[in-house]
Amino acid sequence: MKNVVMCLVVMALLPVPGVAQANDLELLGFGADIHGSVGVTYQSQYVWRGFDIYDDDSAVQLTANLDLFDSGFGVTVAGHRANCSGHENGERWDFNLYYQNSLFNEDVFATKYRVGWVYYAYPQLHPRAMDLQEFSGVLAWPKITGVQGLIPSYALVMFSPFYSASPGVGSNASGFLHIAALDYSFAVPGAFPETPEQIFKIHSELVFNDGVSPLSANVDHGWSHAVLGVSTDIDLGYGVFLVPSVNYQISMERSVNPDNEVWATVGARYNF
Repeated sequence: MKNVVMCLVVMALLPVPGVAQANDLELLGFGADIHGSVGVTYQSQYVWRGFDIYDDDSAVQLTANLDLFDSGFGVTVAGHRANCSGHENGERWDFNLYYQNSLFNEDVFATKYRVGWVYYAYPQLHPRAMDLQEFSGVLAWPKITGVQGLIPSYALVMFSPFYSASPGVGSNASGFLHIAALDYSFAVPGAFPETPEQIFKIHSELVFNDGVSPLSANVDHGWSHAVLGVSTDIDLGYGVFLVPSVNYQISMERSVNPDNEVWATVGARYNF
């Protein structure tokens, strides 16, 4: 755990750029400057890919994002840990490499895309017992609806064990998720004189699970869940942002999650 935390801190201090979000369906524009971000987020519960990871207990997430010299390539490192005891084996560190770019920028079919690979490491378990990897591709169409701020997107996610002989990973750890999403951003008057407007983002997604479980549980294939959430970035000045969100999940496949879920998050992020 200490070694992983040290790695995260070192990466955050490297003089290279960075920007990325946890949400797979958010494709950001590219800046010309070297930049990055580090942050910490409190989650009233941690829901991931439809699964309630810590059984309704709260969690903390640490994140460092780097954009590699505005090349389209980026690196994200994130750590997840429950705030209550009994979930030590569920501590997870995510190491994400991605490339993102855009096509047909002047056309109504303008497309933003991202391809990525994630290594999911569980440091508290037997070495490599549950380690997974994920390959993903995301497409987003910012102009196709003709409505400013309304952006549909699609993500294809493939899970597999990182080591073929991992003792804690069953056959259900390999498979696909199909995610259809719709995002809408809108502005309201800002709360502070320095902020003339505040941008809110509504995110919705519908997920088809073909029978894959990162937790090696038996999962039936089908439409597993839908999520609706709202978030905003509150600019506190000096590159510091307060990032609250509220989320609701409708769980349609009991083998993924037998309960509908409501959770909130609040994060602090520093951009550099």
